[in-house]
Amino acid sequence: MVSNRLRRVRRAVGALAVVALAAAAGATTVAGAATGDTWTAHPATEANNWLSVVYGNGVFVAVSVDGTNRVMTSTDGATWTAHAAAEANGWQGVTYGNGVFVAVAGDGTNEVMTSPDGATWTAHAAAEANNWLAVAYGNGVFVAVADTGTNRVMTSPDGATWTAHAATEANIWLAVAYGNGEFVAVAGDGTNRVMTSPDGVTWTAHAAAEANGWGSVVYGNGVFVALAGTGTNEVMTSPDGATWTPHAAAEANGWTSVAYGNGAFVAVAFSGTNRVMTSPDGVTWTAHAAAEANDWSSVVYGNGLFVAVAGSGADRVMTSGSLLPPPTTTTVTTAATPPPVVAPVVATPNFTG
Repeated sequence: MVSNRLRRVRRAVGALAVVALAAAAGATTVAGAATGDTWTAHPATEANNWLSVVYGNGVFVAVSVDGTNRVMTSTDGATWTAHAAAEANGWQGVTYGNGVFVAVAGDGTNEVMTSPDGATWTAHAAAEANNWLAVAYGNGVFVAVADTGTNRVMTSPDGATWTAHAATEANIWLAVAYGNGEFVAVAGDGTNRVMTSPDGVTWTAHAAAEANGWGSVVYGNGVFVALAGTGTNEVMTSPDGATWTPHAAAEANGWTSVAYGNGAFVAVAFSGTNRVMTSPDGVTWTAHAAAEANDWSSVVYGNGLFVAVAGSGADRVMTSGSLLPPPTTTTVTTAATPPPVVAPVVATPNFTG
């Protein structure tokens, strides 16, 4: 049986056979200069297919489609703690918003789970029993997208109760993001491979820059950036989610995920010589070596640090950057202002002549 992870990758890149993925052993650090250039490998808690990672409330949370414990958390991206998922489902997407982590799955009785801290999870029923691939938060609502089912969008105000909505087309909707007052979803197939919505309920179809397998989208620095695993130009950008411009990737790799932070877009791939690329604007990209030649599936930025997770390899986590120091409060004590000096008033005698 083909896993949800491999099915998702194959659909995103338009392949018809399972991709052979090579993994390098041993933790290494790759030379670089800026955040996103230099990467250090770290072991995951289990050798699972880690498919999605998010940052919220001071903690990184990753979910997987297999394994004994399908959740792991970390405060620094380097040391991780395993946690049991609410159900042994194929968890494919996770996000954070309104004080809660929300994960979605492609199978199981309850295809949604929520957690206030990433450690303890509660199962919830999805709006429909679809293959839910991604979830995002914005404008007070959670929005999830799927690649199967009658209604391939669902929304929730709290992550617990969900309502189904029709997508613009019955496409393979692989990713969703929120920014600038709009939800933007991208697809791996279809006539119009982008759709936008201000509320997650009513959606408008838009043409992608190219008919590629668009598998990831993010908003940062006033622009949406989407990535594909195939095509002449594997990057496209948009100021509003409606009109898109194609751009060349640093290498023709299988790009799977993109994040924004610290003034840079950072993308990771599951194939290629250099499986990381960075850009200050989403237009011009520079290739970098990953810490290991793994199947890198997701990247996120939080508190000064980029964290990526993988579905293969000896070390299935890599980090770039440094955690920001905790904020400090400086109390400035000033001397009391002395009262103003008032000159004495001397009465002038009245003289009469």
